[in-house]
Amino acid sequence: MMVDKYAVIGNPVAHSKSPMIHEAFARQTRQDMTYERVLAPLDGFAETIEDLIAKGYKGVNVTVPFKFEALKFASRNGKINPLADTAHASNTLILNVDGSVIAENTDGIGLVNDVANNLGFHIQHKKVLLLGSGGAAFGVLQPLVNANPDLIVIANRTFAKAEDAVKILAGIIDANKSKVKCAAKRFDELAELEFDLVINSTSTGLTDTALLIPDTIFAKGCLAYDMMYGRETPFMAQARASGATVADGLGMLVEQAAEAFYLWRRVRPATRPVIEMIRAL
Repeated sequence: MMVDKYAVIGNPVAHSKSPMIHEAFARQTRQDMTYERVLAPLDGFAETIEDLIAKGYKGVNVTVPFKFEALKFASRNGKINPLADTAHASNTLILNVDGSVIAENTDGIGLVNDVANNLGFHIQHKKVLLLGSGGAAFGVLQPLVNANPDLIVIANRTFAKAEDAVKILAGIIDANKSKVKCAAKRFDELAELEFDLVINSTSTGLTDTALLIPDTIFAKGCLAYDMMYGRETPFMAQARASGATVADGLGMLVEQAAEAFYLWRRVRPATRPVIEMIRAL
Protein backbone atom coordinates (compact mmCIF):
# COMPACT_ATOMS: atom_id res chain seq x y z
CA MET A 1 0.00 0.00 0.00
CA MET A 2 1.30 3.47 -0.97
CA VAL A 3 2.07 5.93 1.83
CA ASP A 4 0.47 9.34 1.22
CA LYS A 5 3.06 12.02 0.50
CA TYR A 6 2.99 15.71 1.47
CA ALA A 7 5.54 18.54 1.41
CA VAL A 8 6.25 22.20 2.10
CA ILE A 9 7.49 24.22 -0.89
CA GLY A 10 9.53 27.39 -0.56
CA ASN A 11 12.77 29.15 -1.41
CA PRO A 12 14.50 29.09 1.03
CA VAL A 13 12.87 26.15 2.81
CA ALA A 14 15.61 24.46 4.90
CA HIS A 15 14.54 26.42 8.02
CA SER A 16 10.88 25.28 7.83
CA LYS A 17 9.44 23.67 10.96
CA SER A 18 6.53 22.23 8.96
CA PRO A 19 7.97 18.68 8.63
CA MET A 20 8.43 18.46 12.41
CA ILE A 21 4.88 19.74 13.01
CA HIS A 22 3.17 17.43 10.50
CA GLU A 23 5.20 14.40 11.58
CA ALA A 24 4.03 15.06 15.16
CA PHE A 25 0.41 15.36 13.97
CA ALA A 26 0.74 12.11 11.96
CA ARG A 27 2.12 10.18 14.97
CA GLN A 28 -0.58 11.58 17.23
CA THR A 29 -3.47 10.72 14.86
CA ARG A 30 -1.91 7.49 13.45
CA GLN A 31 -1.88 8.72 9.85
CA ASP A 32 0.24 6.80 7.33
CA MET A 33 2.00 9.67 5.55
CA THR A 34 5.34 11.34 4.86
CA TYR A 35 6.12 15.06 4.81
CA GLU A 36 9.25 16.71 3.43
CA ARG A 37 10.79 20.02 2.37
CA VAL A 38 10.94 20.85 -1.35
CA LEU A 39 13.17 23.68 -2.57
CA ALA A 40 11.58 25.10 -5.75
CA PRO A 41 13.56 27.31 -8.17
CA LEU A 42 12.37 30.92 -7.97
CA ASP A 43 11.12 30.66 -11.57
CA GLY A 44 9.95 27.04 -11.33
CA PHE A 45 7.00 26.83 -8.92
CA ALA A 46 4.44 25.53 -11.45
CA GLU A 47 6.84 22.89 -12.79
CA THR A 48 7.62 21.76 -9.22
CA ILE A 49 3.90 21.34 -8.40
CA GLU A 50 3.28 19.45 -11.66
CA ASP A 51 6.18 17.14 -10.82
CA LEU A 52 4.79 16.46 -7.32
CA ILE A 53 1.32 15.72 -8.73
CA ALA A 54 2.91 13.30 -11.23
CA LYS A 55 4.70 11.59 -8.32
CA GLY A 56 1.41 11.12 -6.46
CA TYR A 57 1.73 13.77 -3.74
CA LYS A 58 -1.61 14.56 -2.04
CA GLY A 59 -0.98 18.07 -0.77
CA VAL A 60 1.54 20.82 -0.12
CA ASN A 61 2.03 23.76 2.17
CA VAL A 62 3.35 26.84 0.38
CA THR A 63 5.71 29.33 1.99
CA VAL A 64 7.64 32.43 0.88
CA PRO A 65 7.85 33.50 -1.92
CA PHE A 66 5.26 31.29 -3.66
CA LYS A 67 1.91 32.02 -1.94
CA PHE A 68 0.73 34.29 -4.77
CA GLU A 69 1.96 31.85 -7.43
CA ALA A 70 0.06 29.03 -5.71
CA LEU A 71 -3.14 31.02 -6.16
CA LYS A 72 -2.34 31.67 -9.84
CA PHE A 73 -1.63 27.98 -10.40
CA ALA A 74 -5.00 27.04 -8.87
CA SER A 75 -6.82 29.62 -11.00
CA ARG A 76 -5.47 27.85 -14.11
CA ASN A 77 -5.58 24.26 -12.86
CA GLY A 78 -8.36 23.86 -10.36
CA LYS A 79 -10.30 26.05 -7.95
CA ILE A 80 -9.74 28.70 -5.29
CA ASN A 81 -11.68 28.40 -2.05
CA PRO A 82 -13.04 31.57 -0.36
CA LEU A 83 -10.34 32.10 2.29
CA ALA A 84 -7.58 31.90 -0.32
CA ASP A 85 -9.58 34.20 -2.59
CA THR A 86 -9.99 36.96 0.02
CA ALA A 87 -6.35 36.53 1.12
CA HIS A 88 -5.15 36.90 -2.51
CA ALA A 89 -2.73 34.08 -1.62
CA SER A 90 -2.65 30.37 -0.85
CA ASN A 91 -0.53 28.59 1.74
CA THR A 92 -2.15 25.16 1.30
CA LEU A 93 -2.88 23.17 -1.86
CA ILE A 94 -4.86 19.96 -2.12
CA LEU A 95 -3.45 17.96 -5.07
CA ASN A 96 -5.86 15.75 -7.00
CA VAL A 97 -4.95 12.70 -9.10
CA ASP A 98 -6.43 14.32 -12.23
CA GLY A 99 -3.80 17.09 -12.01
CA SER A 100 -6.16 19.73 -10.61
CA VAL A 101 -5.55 21.56 -7.34
CA ILE A 102 -7.66 23.27 -4.68
CA ALA A 103 -6.17 26.42 -3.15
CA GLU A 104 -6.81 27.09 0.53
CA ASN A 105 -5.49 29.64 3.01
CA THR A 106 -5.21 28.56 6.66
CA ASP A 107 -3.13 31.47 8.01
CA GLY A 108 -6.03 33.52 9.36
CA ILE A 109 -7.77 30.54 10.96
CA GLY A 110 -4.40 29.69 12.53
CA LEU A 111 -4.10 33.15 14.06
CA VAL A 112 -7.68 33.30 15.37
CA ASN A 113 -7.51 29.74 16.80
CA ASP A 114 -4.24 30.54 18.57
CA VAL A 115 -5.62 33.77 20.04
CA ALA A 116 -8.93 32.19 21.14
CA ASN A 117 -8.00 28.63 22.12
CA ASN A 118 -4.37 28.80 23.27
CA LEU A 119 -4.20 32.35 24.63
CA GLY A 120 -7.79 32.48 25.89
CA PHE A 121 -8.47 35.91 24.38
CA HIS A 122 -11.97 36.50 22.98
CA ILE A 123 -12.04 38.78 19.93
CA GLN A 124 -15.82 39.30 19.91
CA HIS A 125 -16.77 42.96 20.56
CA LYS A 126 -13.11 44.01 20.90
CA LYS A 127 -11.21 46.75 19.07
CA VAL A 128 -8.52 45.28 16.80
CA LEU A 129 -5.54 47.04 15.22
CA LEU A 130 -3.78 45.29 12.34
CA LEU A 131 -0.33 46.73 11.61
CA GLY A 132 0.77 46.27 8.01
CA SER A 133 -1.19 45.65 4.81
CA GLY A 134 0.79 43.04 2.90
CA GLY A 135 0.01 39.41 2.14
CA ALA A 136 0.17 38.36 5.80
CA ALA A 137 -2.51 40.93 6.68
CA PHE A 138 -4.82 39.91 3.81
CA GLY A 139 -4.66 36.30 5.04
CA VAL A 140 -6.28 37.13 8.39
CA LEU A 141 -9.05 39.53 7.27
CA GLN A 142 -11.88 37.02 6.73
CA PRO A 143 -11.25 35.00 9.93
CA LEU A 144 -10.98 38.24 11.93
CA VAL A 145 -14.37 39.40 10.60
CA ASN A 146 -15.81 35.95 11.45
CA ALA A 147 -14.60 36.45 15.05
CA ASN A 148 -16.93 39.49 15.26
CA PRO A 149 -14.94 42.34 16.83
CA ASP A 150 -16.55 45.78 17.05
CA LEU A 151 -13.77 47.50 15.08
CA ILE A 152 -10.84 46.59 12.83
CA VAL A 153 -8.36 49.35 12.01
CA ILE A 154 -5.60 48.70 9.47
CA ALA A 155 -2.56 50.95 9.82
CA ASN A 156 0.37 51.16 7.48
CA ARG A 157 3.27 53.54 6.96
CA THR A 158 2.08 53.95 3.35
CA PHE A 159 -1.52 55.13 3.78
CA ALA A 160 -2.62 54.12 0.25
CA LYS A 161 -1.80 50.49 1.06
CA ALA A 162 -3.86 50.65 4.25
CA GLU A 163 -6.74 52.09 2.22
CA ASP A 164 -6.46 49.26 -0.34
CA ALA A 165 -6.57 46.66 2.44
CA VAL A 166 -9.59 48.33 4.05
CA LYS A 167 -11.47 48.26 0.72
CA ILE A 168 -11.00 44.48 0.69
CA LEU A 169 -11.96 44.30 4.37
CA ALA A 170 -15.13 46.37 3.74
CA GLY A 171 -16.09 43.97 0.94
CA ILE A 172 -15.72 41.01 3.31
CA ILE A 173 -17.80 42.79 5.98
CA ASP A 174 -20.56 43.56 3.43
CA ALA A 175 -20.55 40.00 2.05
CA ASN A 176 -20.91 38.64 5.60
CA LYS A 177 -23.64 41.17 6.48
CA SER A 178 -21.43 41.89 9.50
CA LYS A 179 -21.70 44.90 11.83
CA VAL A 180 -17.91 45.18 12.21
CA LYS A 181 -16.68 48.74 11.64
CA CYS A 182 -13.39 49.32 9.78
CA ALA A 183 -10.99 52.17 9.04
CA ALA A 184 -7.56 52.85 7.54
CA LYS A 185 -5.02 54.93 9.50
CA ARG A 186 -1.49 56.18 9.17
CA PHE A 187 0.81 55.25 12.06
CA ASP A 188 0.88 58.89 13.17
CA GLU A 189 -2.95 58.95 13.39
CA LEU A 190 -3.08 56.29 16.12
CA ALA A 191 -2.17 58.52 19.07
CA GLU A 192 -5.78 59.15 20.16
CA LEU A 193 -6.86 55.50 19.87
CA GLU A 194 -6.69 52.40 22.11
CA PHE A 195 -7.03 48.75 21.08
CA ASP A 196 -7.72 45.46 22.87
CA LEU A 197 -5.84 43.36 20.30
CA VAL A 198 -2.86 44.68 18.30
CA ILE A 199 -1.51 42.36 15.57
CA ASN A 200 1.83 43.03 13.90
CA SER A 201 1.80 41.51 10.40
CA THR A 202 4.81 43.52 9.18
CA SER A 203 8.24 41.98 8.66
CA THR A 204 9.98 44.59 10.85
CA GLY A 205 10.91 41.84 13.32
CA LEU A 206 13.25 40.37 10.70
CA THR A 207 15.28 43.57 10.61
CA ASP A 208 14.83 44.50 14.31
CA THR A 209 13.18 47.74 13.18
CA ALA A 210 10.85 49.57 15.56
CA LEU A 211 7.42 50.54 14.26
CA LEU A 212 6.58 54.24 14.56
CA ILE A 213 3.53 53.59 16.74
CA PRO A 214 2.62 55.34 20.00
CA ASP A 215 2.78 53.47 23.33
CA THR A 216 -0.79 54.61 24.06
CA ILE A 217 -2.44 52.24 21.53
CA PHE A 218 -2.26 49.33 24.00
CA ALA A 219 -5.46 49.44 26.08
CA LYS A 220 -5.64 47.93 29.58
CA GLY A 221 -5.72 44.13 29.19
CA CYS A 222 -4.44 44.39 25.59
CA LEU A 223 -2.99 41.38 23.78
CA ALA A 224 -0.11 42.33 21.46
CA TYR A 225 0.47 39.60 18.88
CA ASP A 226 3.47 39.44 16.54
CA MET A 227 3.17 37.00 13.62
CA MET A 228 6.95 36.51 13.80
CA TYR A 229 8.14 33.73 16.10
CA GLY A 230 11.38 32.63 17.68
CA ARG A 231 12.65 36.07 18.63
CA GLU A 232 11.77 39.11 20.76
CA THR A 233 10.87 41.79 18.24
CA PRO A 234 10.97 45.56 18.89
CA PHE A 235 7.14 45.53 18.63
CA MET A 236 6.91 42.91 21.40
CA ALA A 237 9.36 44.83 23.60
CA GLN A 238 7.38 48.07 23.15
CA ALA A 239 4.07 46.34 23.89
CA ARG A 240 5.45 44.61 27.00
CA ALA A 241 6.88 47.91 28.31
CA SER A 242 3.44 49.48 27.74
CA GLY A 243 1.72 46.86 29.94
CA ALA A 244 0.30 44.58 27.22
CA THR A 245 0.29 40.79 27.29
CA VAL A 246 2.63 39.68 24.49
CA ALA A 247 2.57 36.63 22.19
CA ASP A 248 4.60 35.58 19.17
CA GLY A 249 3.37 33.69 16.09
CA LEU A 250 4.51 30.15 16.99
CA GLY A 251 0.97 29.16 17.96
CA MET A 252 -0.30 30.57 14.65
CA LEU A 253 2.30 28.48 12.79
CA VAL A 254 1.14 25.27 14.47
CA GLU A 255 -2.58 26.13 14.23
CA GLN A 256 -2.43 26.95 10.50
CA ALA A 257 -0.63 23.62 10.00
CA ALA A 258 -3.35 21.83 11.96
CA GLU A 259 -6.01 23.35 9.70
CA ALA A 260 -4.08 22.22 6.59
CA PHE A 261 -3.69 18.75 8.13
CA TYR A 262 -7.47 18.62 8.70
CA LEU A 263 -8.19 19.67 5.09
CA TRP A 264 -5.94 16.86 3.82
CA ARG A 265 -6.69 14.08 6.32
CA ARG A 266 -10.12 14.99 7.76
CA VAL A 267 -8.82 14.47 11.29
CA ARG A 268 -8.05 17.30 13.71
CA PRO A 269 -4.82 17.00 15.73
CA ALA A 270 -4.24 18.42 19.21
CA THR A 271 -2.02 21.47 18.80
CA ARG A 272 -0.95 22.37 22.33
CA PRO A 273 1.56 19.51 22.82
CA VAL A 274 3.13 20.35 19.44
CA ILE A 275 3.42 24.06 20.31
CA GLU A 276 5.09 23.08 23.61
CA MET A 277 7.44 20.67 21.83
CA ILE A 278 8.66 23.33 19.37
CA ARG A 279 8.85 26.03 22.06
CA ALA A 280 11.13 23.71 24.08
CA LEU A 281 13.53 23.46 21.11
